[in-house]
Amino acid sequence: MKKSIFLSAALAISVLAIGCGEKSAVSDADGPWAEAAKIVENIKKVSFRDKVYNIKDFGALAVTPDRPVVLAHDAINLAITVCNQEGGGTVLIPDSTYLTGPITLKSNVNLHLADGAVLKFSTDQDLYFPGVLTRWEGIDCYNARPLIYAYGETNIALTGKGVLDAQGANENWWAMCGAPRFGWKEGMRAQRNGARARLLEWGEKEVPVYQRVFGPEDGMRPQFVNFYRCNTVLIEDVELLNSPFWVIHPLFCDDLIVRGVKVFNRGPNGDGCDPESCKNVLIEGCTFDTGDDCIAIKSGRNVDGRKWNVPSENIVVRGCHMVNGHGGVVIGSEISGGYRNLYVEDCTMDSPQLDRVIRIKTSSCRGGIIENIYVRNVKVGRCNEAVLRINLDYDPKEICQRGNNPIVRNVHLENVTCQESRYGVVLLGLEDECNIQNVSLKDCAFTGVKGEKKDPTILHRLAGRYDQVSFDNVSINGNLVEAPVNTK
Repeated sequence: MKKSIFLSAALAISVLAIGCGEKSAVSDADGPWAEAAKIVENIKKVSFRDKVYNIKDFGALAVTPDRPVVLAHDAINLAITVCNQEGGGTVLIPDSTYLTGPITLKSNVNLHLADGAVLKFSTDQDLYFPGVLTRWEGIDCYNARPLIYAYGETNIALTGKGVLDAQGANENWWAMCGAPRFGWKEGMRAQRNGARARLLEWGEKEVPVYQRVFGPEDGMRPQFVNFYRCNTVLIEDVELLNSPFWVIHPLFCDDLIVRGVKVFNRGPNGDGCDPESCKNVLIEGCTFDTGDDCIAIKSGRNVDGRKWNVPSENIVVRGCHMVNGHGGVVIGSEISGGYRNLYVEDCTMDSPQLDRVIRIKTSSCRGGIIENIYVRNVKVGRCNEAVLRINLDYDPKEICQRGNNPIVRNVHLENVTCQESRYGVVLLGLEDECNIQNVSLKDCAFTGVKGEKKDPTILHRLAGRYDQVSFDNVSINGNLVEAPVNTK
């Protein structure tokens, strides 16, 4: 059991000596952001023919009071197929409401929702089977077809001012997480009945992926949007509501832009955007209000993640607003392939139900190197716990192959302000290795830091080993503070 160490205003420590690990140089102030600009500039952009394919011309019927509801996904998928086969273009969802089942996007197709268009997805679980190849919490498997899915496609888009509503609620998808507060009752389908545990075991035992097959009875909820091994992707302006599970889940994708999207999802495991083993990604101008992490960067879980060994890299997050969520911008926990080069700037966050601002969560189950995290110009009203939380002992009861100690290094925050939180910084390292290295905060001001109820002078929660933690012009509750002493 780790013994936590706390730093109070009265016990601020002087400038730090080098502890474990080699000293890492902080990059020039403009260097990282010049790299961020270069990443954005070099992301390949989608391009489509002017040809428009209206789903009404393929038999789609809008929902009206005077006729029975007809599911529209056959018409939508036919329009997408024809558009693809004829060289691409835009498949138009007009300004009406349509009830649909799963949609499969194909190369050179822009699925565009007109202003006023609403796609409501059926909650009939059987519509989403047989399943498709995907990942579920970072482990490869065949599971329920995501509501919008693409595999191996190029030059695709989901755009427009319309609304996509998965209709997730306690009465359907959400109860399948197995928690009574989300509507689960004894005898209902749910992942807690053994399916999730079975998947975790399959991953650890390296069961062949083709044998990892789930059916409707297993209660493993699908993602809302899952683009798998796609490149040159745009998701822009749409509003995504009430997902069964993760909302936007790009997997092994390159050259991805998520812009101007609004996500509202208070359901269980309702992550807003989870790029997994993705490269060259821009997430900008989006709003996230979620029941889990707003943005969570991933690269596979445990054995599967280490086997593929494909890190996420070169992700830029800018101009976004986070409301509720376990974390604003998060790395992990399914991060076994590692991560490098994250740039977060000009974002705002504010909610008593937002737990952390920047969060890194991993463990000795995962392994991998997480490095080069740059954050600047972030304004936070309230968060429940910490502005920065790095945890190398996430989910300590997980059954897994231990001994794969992760490394987190080169994490730099500049001009980050927060008006209310419990802590400024939480560092939870390992006891046996010093694997949190080179963390700096500059020109940051945290007010309303409450600390523990029993000791309101506590500013940071610290445990395990860490090195090269530095503060430059950092104030907490109006007082300049120095960084916690390094461990050795």
